[in-house]
Amino acid sequence: MAMTDPLGDMLTRIRNGQSAKKDSILTPASKLRANVLDVLQREGYIRGYTEEELAGQKGLRIELKYFEGQPAIHHLARVSKPGRRVYSAAKELPHIRNGLGTIIVSTPRGVLSDAEAREQNVGGEVLAEVF
Repeated sequence: MAMTDPLGDMLTRIRNGQSAKKDSILTPASKLRANVLDVLQREGYIRGYTEEELAGQKGLRIELKYFEGQPAIHHLARVSKPGRRVYSAAKELPHIRNGLGTIIVSTPRGVLSDAEAREQNVGGEVLAEVF
């Protein structure tokens, strides 16, 4: 059966892995998933990720991050979904937790965090929110 929201699936795997206190999780690979993981790594929410071979297909092993036994990610949610796309201009990007959280945005210049998108003055599709 075809997956309708691959990015939402990856975010759910991350949430489930952290609630089960896993060190790392596996997810199928795609360019969008890798770009979102780059943003999560730059912002310090995950330790990193590597590409692996998964039953004849490419996969991503995501190394989860914990601080004093608690997950580094307290909230991870998909904003723009297949049934309802959410777009935002650079000046209208939402602030999560008064700027302490991060919004992941797909822009014409690639997948960026909200701070990077504001700095480059570009808007786009709001993919997810993290804090």
